[in-house]
Amino acid sequence: MQLVSTIICPLCGHQSTETMPIDACQFFYECRGCGALLKPKAGDCCVFCSYGDTPCPPIQEARETGRPASCCAK
Repeated sequence: MQLVSTIICPLCGHQSTETMPIDACQFFYECRGCGALLKPKAGDCCVFCSYGDTPCPPIQEARETGRPASCCAK
């Protein structure tokens, strides 16, 4: 499982490598380039799934096991 993802800001293109939390989804992220407050796209659980090059750990685990992601359980 990868715990690092590079977030790319959709507004300014700034790239920042961040460590993802393993026990929660990160809903907000402030771009270090332009200061924009990023939120997940519709249907995504977190900013890493929307703007990162690697999805969050719960989604990675769900893909590996075939079980629903714990972060997306309703």
